[in-house]
Amino acid sequence: MKNAETPVFKLILIGGLSSLGSALMAELLKRQHEVIAVVKDLNTLAPRPGLHFKIGGLNSAAQAEQSVAGGSAVVCLLAALAADDFATQLRMSRALVAGMSRTTIRRLVLVGDFSVLDNSEGHSEQQRACADQIVDLLQRSQLHWTLVNTPQQVAGLGIEHFRQTHGTLEPGLAEPLQRLARVAAAMVDTLELKLHHGEHVNFVF
Repeated sequence: MKNAETPVFKLILIGGLSSLGSALMAELLKRQHEVIAVVKDLNTLAPRPGLHFKIGGLNSAAQAEQSVAGGSAVVCLLAALAADDFATQLRMSRALVAGMSRTTIRRLVLVGDFSVLDNSEGHSEQQRACADQIVDLLQRSQLHWTLVNTPQQVAGLGIEHFRQTHGTLEPGLAEPLQRLARVAAAMVDTLELKLHHGEHVNFVF
């Protein structure tokens, strides 16, 4: 039974069709939070208790507003939506912030290629410029935001993989499964404990 003192989130997950997204869904459901995954196809994943789907996206502020409606917090995985396309990630971020500003939702965890903010070596000028603009956009907003660096991932991991992160029969998956599960747990801790507002964090395990 869930501790009545622990707040229950109705979390909107955008870009959840990724390994980190699967880890987040598994962790949130384990803690008895409700997850609403924004998808393009309602038949993408099998339904399960606590996990719901809605059609949406970040093509405009209006679409973003509709996508996040009904939630209490938003986690957006930018790299899963537009990998290595930093101009598109910036455009989506603008739509998301504008859409959320039309709602009462204020908590946003934005996951992306933000390591460039710590060290520009090995990153393009475009990536640095887009990351800087995203930070400026958030700082000028009324949102309670956290930026998280995208962790290293292994493609193709689903929720079922994260239900058992030890003793997997698939060679080489134990370490990345456990690492992503720990990152997901740290992100959910950030939401539950109201940590890292207005901060850029990198979860390293």
